[in-house]
Amino acid sequence: MLACLVLSAWASPAHAKPKVLTGLDVMQRDGFEALKGKKVGLITNHSGINRTGEHILDLMHASPNVELIAIFTPEHGIRGDADRGIESGVDEATGLPIHSLYGKTRKPTDDMLDGVDTLVFDIQDIGARFYTYIATLGECMDAAAKRGIKVYVLDRPNPLGGTDFDGPIQDDDLVGRFTSFKPMPTTHGMTVGEIARLFNGPYGIGCDLTVIKSEGWRRGMIFDETGLPWVNPSPNMRSVSEEIIYTMVALTEANKDVSVGRGTDRPFEYLGAPWVDGDAFAAELRSRNLPGIWVMRTTFVPSGTDITGRKNYPYQFIGEVCQGVRFVVTDRRAVRPVEAGMHMLDALLKVHPERYKVDKLRGLVGAQWVLDALKAREPVEAIVARWREDPAFKGFAEARAKVLLYD
Repeated sequence: MLACLVLSAWASPAHAKPKVLTGLDVMQRDGFEALKGKKVGLITNHSGINRTGEHILDLMHASPNVELIAIFTPEHGIRGDADRGIESGVDEATGLPIHSLYGKTRKPTDDMLDGVDTLVFDIQDIGARFYTYIATLGECMDAAAKRGIKVYVLDRPNPLGGTDFDGPIQDDDLVGRFTSFKPMPTTHGMTVGEIARLFNGPYGIGCDLTVIKSEGWRRGMIFDETGLPWVNPSPNMRSVSEEIIYTMVALTEANKDVSVGRGTDRPFEYLGAPWVDGDAFAAELRSRNLPGIWVMRTTFVPSGTDITGRKNYPYQFIGEVCQGVRFVVTDRRAVRPVEAGMHMLDALLKVHPERYKVDKLRGLVGAQWVLDALKAREPVEAIVARWREDPAFKGFAEARAKVLLYD
């Protein structure tokens, strides 16, 4: 049983009255009636909890209306505590097979889907193009379309809210990668249910899809306004503030010469390296007056131990003193994380022009022209304006508008 795993990760007070029901809450309230007579494959991880912290696997296993056949799990595994490839296995409580979709294969195979006529997806996304849970969703939908399998997506709020989207649309040759599944900007401003509708209609997957909507959520809500229990969606995503700046700081993660704070108590709040001039970097960023973000000079030392205490994780600069900055979110509604991320990259290039390189960042940034513009020291404001005027960006905006489910 998984419920006990997540309760300790709640950020909401025990007495808080939830304002929002997730798709799981709605389906549970209806007695899982929609799944009656179906042979169900469940795609989930530790984040698939209801408003009282009970896990979807426990709830479905106990329901007389649900016949579970198999479990499928994404990056970080069923318990959400792994930072490496995930092996398949067996769930001890139910005896059901757990098929890893982040190991030898990232798409359900015929053998995995044997006997399954319905897939149910319930995983908490965070709203970033390169967060791999939406790629798992897309691959499962594609597999279902090819086999005539029904798909239910149990919707959950976008923890960043659902009003803003930003960033360049990725280069064509990047589309289809697991961190770049379909054309979209860095932040998409959609729920997983809306993403599923985007994949299915405008992007042509065409499976038999039903989205079980959340109730009570409005696009302007960020996660801690929903009254829902918080659980870390992945090992290094430990707060709403970290989620908000993830799409800022993670833009440089493919550059192995800089630490983004993995192996510390504040992943994605720290950025630095032994060679960084923390004072100069902090001063340069502060001079840019990034909305909603306070920048302070800091020192940190990454460890090789993950959140569960397991050692030997390949984080950058293990045991070394890193100089750099800490980002503190002061106004969540004012932050423009992707634009701030461009300023972050530009500031590093300005302070350390001989040492810092952006050539390896195309997979995360998404577009070679952005990297070329940064290297040419074009103004960040001009780069941001260019991607927002890009026909591909406007095309995404039009497609997105057609599949939104909430006001």
